[in-house]
Amino acid sequence: MQIKILSTSDVHGYLFPNNFHSHDDHSPFGYLKAISAINDVRKNAKDDEIVIYIENGDFIQGSPLTDYLFRTNNEKHLNQKLNQLVNYVHPNATVLGNHEFNYGISYIQNTWKNRTFPILSANLFGHDLQKISDGPYQIIEQKGVKIAILGLTTQYVPNWEKASNLGDLQFDSAVKTAQYWVPKLHQKADIVIVSYHGGFECDLKTGEPTEKLTGENEGYALVKQVAGIDALVTGHQHREISDVVNNVPVTQPGYRGSNVGKITLDLDSNHQVIKSFSELIKTANYDVDNQGKLIISDVQQTVDQWLDKPLAHIEGDLKIHDFMDARLHGNAYLDFINRVQMDATGTDIASTSLFNDEITGFNSEVTIRDVLNSYVFPNTLVIEEISGNDLKSALEHCASFFELNSQNEVMISKQYLRPKPQLFNYDYYSGIDYTFDLTKPIGQRVVKLNYHNADIRPDQKLRLTLNQYRGIGAGDYEMFSNSKVVKSFSKDMPKLIMEYLSTHKNIKANKPDNLNIKQ
Repeated sequence: MQIKILSTSDVHGYLFPNNFHSHDDHSPFGYLKAISAINDVRKNAKDDEIVIYIENGDFIQGSPLTDYLFRTNNEKHLNQKLNQLVNYVHPNATVLGNHEFNYGISYIQNTWKNRTFPILSANLFGHDLQKISDGPYQIIEQKGVKIAILGLTTQYVPNWEKASNLGDLQFDSAVKTAQYWVPKLHQKADIVIVSYHGGFECDLKTGEPTEKLTGENEGYALVKQVAGIDALVTGHQHREISDVVNNVPVTQPGYRGSNVGKITLDLDSNHQVIKSFSELIKTANYDVDNQGKLIISDVQQTVDQWLDKPLAHIEGDLKIHDFMDARLHGNAYLDFINRVQMDATGTDIASTSLFNDEITGFNSEVTIRDVLNSYVFPNTLVIEEISGNDLKSALEHCASFFELNSQNEVMISKQYLRPKPQLFNYDYYSGIDYTFDLTKPIGQRVVKLNYHNADIRPDQKLRLTLNQYRGIGAGDYEMFSNSKVVKSFSKDMPKLIMEYLSTHKNIKANKPDNLNIKQ
């Protein structure tokens, strides 16, 4: 007897093999391809094989398509197409990801109100949980085998998310929750699967921490500290992992439907695991699922038409041609984003990130497509009152993003690339003049820091605009915190950018010169 456990995670609304950069883009990922891979395993299952499919969270947020569904929900209710699509795939269980909460509990509830699958949330508590979850676990019995699935979401959600989006929900440790539930589930079932929207905090071979142990990721602790887990499905970090850790098979299938995780358990006659292994199924080799395509194709067409709506004309160049150069010396696009932020908040210092190396900036005729492909998170803004010393500490952290190789060439520091890329944790600032000397030790690299043509004093009070994610100190920016917030703004950045473009029809691109590098 075999159990095959399939999983998707961090699809982020990428349904078609398209990254939304153009109508005819064809990318080697997409949930419709993942559906084909899942159905292929199901179709070829033998009589003594059980196939389980789990959707592991971060499904309803993260792409221009999901952004459109959220913005038009009150009038068009197209988010029900997501429900219809996932109903068609018929997962045995689903888990809520952290980004599900970007749109609030009501939107989660509305999106999945007609679901035919369970949403599992064992480590969430509160009266509002009944609106979005069907319980902590699900037990399935097939071919005489009882299989329990326990659903967990990273406990770190309240550290990122606005309180208004979480209602009265509270989040507990995944490890603590699993330690409580796994023994109980083994009394009810033969096999216990843990589906965790979270990742690994330690190197899977050495056990050495790969990040600060904040509780955001507890995957390694789960397999080390919780006895009785037969298989662990993970996500959140967008990593591609198939491994066996402490005799527990684990998967993490990347993101955007680029892979389907697959764990295989061989059982003996008493339904106990005698052998296990894990792998990733690359979806690039599969065609889109035709039935799924029929369900969602009209939404994709509607979104494409909306994305092509023109907003403004750019005089000059707001494209990003060299990602490293943009981070080292600033870029007209990044400066423009900071200008939008400062216009919205009334400050004259702001910071922003070049979130990944797929962001291309704006064409001369800017469309909604350009905006949503360039600013990919629904971040809101805050103003924080900080000291000059706080600002210098933040910039020192930014400077640690770089290192010099043996040929004195600037590289991205390994800590920002492994175990997963964290390009979004480097910020570019407008409204100040600053210089990094990369030949100096980390923590001593900011050698110039001016505001209004004068050196910034350590005790000087400054008002800085930054996104809410950074404002809570995320990305190890411990100098920022909610306690320093003097004003918050409810509109998300994509909306603010679109409004700015709509009211400033002709925009001049300005290449900034306020950041200098010594090497």
